[in-house]
Amino acid sequence: MNSLINIVPGKIPIKLINVLNPINIKPLKSSKFSNNYNLNDLKCHYKNYSINSKSINFSQTRNFGNSSFNNLKNNSNDYGKVISVCDGIARVSGLNNVKSEELVEFESGVQGMALNLEKDEVGIVIFNNEQSVKEGDSVIRTKRIVDVPVGKELLGRIVDSLGNPIDGKGPINMKKAKRQRTIVKAPGIIERQSVKEPLYTGIKCIDSMIPIGRGQRELIIGDRQTGKTAIALDCILNQKRLNDERDDSKKVYCIYVSIGQKRSTLAQFVEILEQNDALKYCTVVAATASESASLQYLAPYAGCTMGEYYRDNGMHALIIYDDLTKHSIAYREMSLLLRRPPGREAYPLLERSGKMDDKYGGGSLTALPIVETLGGDVSAYIPTNIISITDGQIFLEPNLFYKGNRPAINIGLSVSRIGGAAQSKAMRQVAGSLKLFLAQYREIAAFTQFGSDLDASTQHILNRGARLTELLKQYQYNPLPEELQVIVLYAGVNGYTDNIEVKDVLLYEKELEKFITKNFPDMYKILRNEKKISEETDGFLKEILELFTDFFINSVYK
Repeated sequence: MNSLINIVPGKIPIKLINVLNPINIKPLKSSKFSNNYNLNDLKCHYKNYSINSKSINFSQTRNFGNSSFNNLKNNSNDYGKVISVCDGIARVSGLNNVKSEELVEFESGVQGMALNLEKDEVGIVIFNNEQSVKEGDSVIRTKRIVDVPVGKELLGRIVDSLGNPIDGKGPINMKKAKRQRTIVKAPGIIERQSVKEPLYTGIKCIDSMIPIGRGQRELIIGDRQTGKTAIALDCILNQKRLNDERDDSKKVYCIYVSIGQKRSTLAQFVEILEQNDALKYCTVVAATASESASLQYLAPYAGCTMGEYYRDNGMHALIIYDDLTKHSIAYREMSLLLRRPPGREAYPLLERSGKMDDKYGGGSLTALPIVETLGGDVSAYIPTNIISITDGQIFLEPNLFYKGNRPAINIGLSVSRIGGAAQSKAMRQVAGSLKLFLAQYREIAAFTQFGSDLDASTQHILNRGARLTELLKQYQYNPLPEELQVIVLYAGVNGYTDNIEVKDVLLYEKELEKFITKNFPDMYKILRNEKKISEETDGFLKEILELFTDFFINSVYK
């Protein structure tokens, strides 16, 4: 990196940086200096330096005068000096023409981003290796707003917040990849359309009662160690079926943004993706706990920009922010160090997700932000703000988790504001009354703890409710296709599990899948193609379930 000569009357000029050949300059006499200085001692290294396409001819430096000094001083529009460095923030004089969020480069090669544009100085956040930046170092503009590479070349890769690969698989092919700015304006109202196309997570509880649509923003919220990341991971794994198809319009590309997580946790996450052959349609953006606050702040914007590439080109993408609580802490830290009030940065970030109108390609970007609560307090500052922005929330409860109800989703506090618009007709037919029935079951179950005399209808609700609750449990890394979910829920809602012991309900589900796959595989095709349960399909389904239920009871209990 180059640097200008800084000339101060009465002092030897400061060294030039990163140049090639040593040159000798003759002794200089000037009325501005009290003594003659032999500039041979300076041992400058020489290379033409260019700012604004104007080269400095170093032969002219033999005659320093007011005009030459003023010319160099005028270049402070693109050049600056570090006044102070502290806690990842550099305060720089000069850089008069620098833009907000512009990338700058320090003398040591470290990069930073200009955030505070003040009258006499610029506040710059340093991305990494803060120790190499010292007071008095030179800073130059790159004339580039912070951007990252985007495109399908990033699939299967792990990158940092600036889009640099960190997985050891070599550089990204920039001949095919493009670069886009990380912080841009969200699409307007005219460019969008309502969310109506389902995005299946493969989790029965979510797809039936808290449906997510393509272009929706659904918050996953809960205390630590309640399975928030596990839900997001299952959602990524469930997209494998669509991404293995040839139809590009159905594919969902995934971006996972890790903010402030441990490196070991991230490595475990990536390993699971690789084991399930899911990394090939994913991009992982990593800003781990060991990274600076500035990189943690930038990570979700970088991931969102990568997802917008698919959205703006008529494709579909899913982005997971894990988690925005740590992002808000990083932004708060930066804001306080820059002496500026922390803003509500989640607004522009989450507004960039959505379903585009067909005139604009019809692509979508679905967001699953994750927020960690303390003691189940959803009324705290960060949770309430993000709940107000998103189109619904999935609330995870520690008590349910410890009881073995996994995923530990509290159906009463969880909601999807898109509702049935993001479900197929078949799913609406079987799950329409499910949420209401389970709410009724929980109310009666809590009440009957204090009494034992129950009528037949109440006992019926308790028996079926217990089996439906068990049926909604699901093993991790085992997402189910939509058509299988419809069959399983149909069996539970219509009472085919009423005579099954509660402890055997999940075994019933597992054996039912094997039975239909082996004997009636056409049922999956019918539900997949028709997207509804017609009268003919309903009769066929009842025959299959009656046959299997009798077989299961005779096999297990007799």
